Amino acid sequence: MTNSSNVGRILSVEGLTKRYGAMAAVSDLTFAVRPGEVLGIGGPNGAGKTTLFDTISGVSRPTAGRVVFDGHDISSHSAPQICHLGIGRTFQLNAVFETMTVRENLQSCAYFGTRKRIIPWLRFDRQAEEQADEAMEVTGLQDLAETRASKLPILQRKLLMTACAIASRPKLLLLDEPVGGLNANEIDLCAKVFRRLRDFHGMTIVLIEHIMSFMVALSDNILILHHGRKLYEGPATGLAEDREVVEVYLGAAGATAVKAAANERQA
Repeated sequence: MTNSSNVGRILSVEGLTKRYGAMAAVSDLTFAVRPGEVLGIGGPNGAGKTTLFDTISGVSRPTAGRVVFDGHDISSHSAPQICHLGIGRTFQLNAVFETMTVRENLQSCAYFGTRKRIIPWLRFDRQAEEQADEAMEVTGLQDLAETRASKLPILQRKLLMTACAIASRPKLLLLDEPVGGLNANEIDLCAKVFRRLRDFHGMTIVLIEHIMSFMVALSDNILILHHGRKLYEGPATGLAEDREVVEVYLGAAGATAVKAAANERQA
């Protein structure tokens, strides 16, 4: 059912709570994402960031509150249903089919991610092949198309996970620590891929990341969580000026780095 109060928003999280026994991993969280926006989510370990992604993507259901995507309440939807509606997601750990090639991974994601397949065909259709080729082109994996996923270096494995998430052409992409463990040059390469998704493909992106300079450079707005609650929400330019964020998460050195990244983006 479409909700008129969510017009102009592709994602609305409303009073979301996720409890595990007496512990609230996410507590009464509300925020919204506009089409084409990049929202960066940060916070200390255990702040509830990945749990938030789990509830949005259908890996687990919220204890209270709701998630509205593209005008539809998806709070009780399964992960496959949410994928078919247009949300793609990556994980912190490499979640690909190790024994399959890059091309086979992407064809599988495109074929099963686009719509429900009650009785799959014996071979991938033309649409899945085209979407797989497009995902390889966007992420620069064309030359590795026939390489088995288990043989890929860490950068290409992360790019393959991103390619798998976009192979079904989602409206919203959730990225969970997409550049964790990468060096500076590799991070720059990933940033170019995500900017291309944002600028030329119009994709809405929500990303979790601890490398704040990367997140600030890419994001339109920032959400900082602490103990499952919202500590900060707003533009990257105000992040380093928020005393609570600096004390709880950034520290003095982190605030200086964030401020430099924000200034560089504005330049």
